[in-house]
Amino acid sequence: MFKDLKLYCKYIKMHILSGLEYKGWWMMCIQTIFIVITDPIAAVLMFSRFGGVGVWTMERILLIYSLAVTSFGLAESFCRGFDYFPWKMIQSGDFDRLLLRPRSLFIQVAGSYFHIHRLPRVLTGICVIIWAVYRLHIPFSILNLTILLLALIGGFLTYTGVFVMTSGIAFFTVKGLDWIYIFTNASYNVTRCPIDYLPKILWGVFTFFMPMFVISYYPAAAICGWGEPLITGFLALPAGIAFLGFSLIIWRIGVRHYKSTGS
Repeated sequence: MFKDLKLYCKYIKMHILSGLEYKGWWMMCIQTIFIVITDPIAAVLMFSRFGGVGVWTMERILLIYSLAVTSFGLAESFCRGFDYFPWKMIQSGDFDRLLLRPRSLFIQVAGSYFHIHRLPRVLTGICVIIWAVYRLHIPFSILNLTILLLALIGGFLTYTGVFVMTSGIAFFTVKGLDWIYIFTNASYNVTRCPIDYLPKILWGVFTFFMPMFVISYYPAAAICGWGEPLITGFLALPAGIAFLGFSLIIWRIGVRHYKSTGS
């Protein structure tokens, strides 16, 4: 385990150093920050013009949204290899080389890609979380900070699970995998809509199948006192572990049925 972790750190260090060699890396970081900031701009303008929707204020929406975006940014940054896996390793046959190495396949794939310009999504998301908590007059107590930290870890595991699940399915087909965006970009965008006004089917899918609201809405509700039990704020981590565990089963089934890549 320690050797695998050490190997992963070496992968990340190598990618960071190679990324810094590109003179325009800082421009790509600015581009990512611009995208993250302007993505919820429509909701911000709507709330600024018309005010809140019932009890739902702009700060509430941004707190939930930023928890989801930061979680996605963490998975996108540190497990980027699984996001690229179907197209970069299965189709090219590079996965065969990984099978010959006496190291964890999970670590090798996860550390195969790392883009430094993805980190600003995480940093920007954390800044928005702090701003929203401050605006909502929520104390930065140990309990609240623990709930937020568990929410981010659980969200990271959840989005990593989505990438791992897609990679597992890619062993059987690399076509028609565009559905992945329903559970990545589309899933954190759905948090911009107040949960009370979501269709029941969407609430069910993003709560019980992919625990999107478990890692964003319920932790926010727990620290802000929105009528949800405090225990729901601690469900993000076990929900993320369970979803990642389910995804790893699909991944292992795919690896077991892998027959190499032919022309």
